[in-house]
Amino acid sequence: MSSINPRYFKRKWGTIVPEGSESKAVLTISPCTVNDGKISVDSSKQAFEALINPSGYEHTLRLDYSKKKVLGQPGTETKYNASNPEKIVLKELTLDGTGVVKPSGSASNSNVKSVKEQIDLLKEVAYTYVGDKHEAPIVQLKWGSFLFYGRAESLKFDYTLFKPNGVPLRAKVTLSFIEYESSEEISKEANQSSPDLTHLIEVKAGDTLPLLCYRIYQDCSYYTDVARVNNLTNFRDLKPGQKLHFPPLN
Repeated sequence: MSSINPRYFKRKWGTIVPEGSESKAVLTISPCTVNDGKISVDSSKQAFEALINPSGYEHTLRLDYSKKKVLGQPGTETKYNASNPEKIVLKELTLDGTGVVKPSGSASNSNVKSVKEQIDLLKEVAYTYVGDKHEAPIVQLKWGSFLFYGRAESLKFDYTLFKPNGVPLRAKVTLSFIEYESSEEISKEANQSSPDLTHLIEVKAGDTLPLLCYRIYQDCSYYTDVARVNNLTNFRDLKPGQKLHFPPLN
């Protein structure tokens, strides 16, 4: 297994392919492992390869904001609170067991898996709970230049074609994945000036508690909370060299 940098490849959307060398890109969902904060594809386990690519996918990015009401003001000021994990929804991934569509490189029906076998493999790779790690599996989604690391949020199966005995021959699957980041990646992205982190600030001449609160939180109204955390009986009496704790916002 070779370690990779998911954040680099994840943003590498555009790839120039020489004319005449194009080949069909097949959606692949591969199991992953995380070692020392680095994520890598687990080549010892079988990956899921789509027989028919999804009709498309949705890529959602969402930010959360908090609104703090200030007494005497008619409105509320919206402040950034957190960046939510990105979300990918694969639309209508078709599983076919008729033999009409053959796996890449296959010339006969001998290698065609039934719909049930394809569903079992998909669930094993992306959905089945990992007991020894007490978590859902981490997977890599790869489709051409698109690369995404995440955990399954939901799988929906819509059976559309059957044998006379009721055995399904075709199914459409909608899959939803939530972005996964290792602790190492999260710590690299964290801005050390963020109000979501605890700060230890040394007071300098001219500093006031409301001013320091504005520097950390962009809101001076938190000075009473900070005074209480630091057991200050007189928040106006700050001395140069004094160290104060500024806790993260809830």
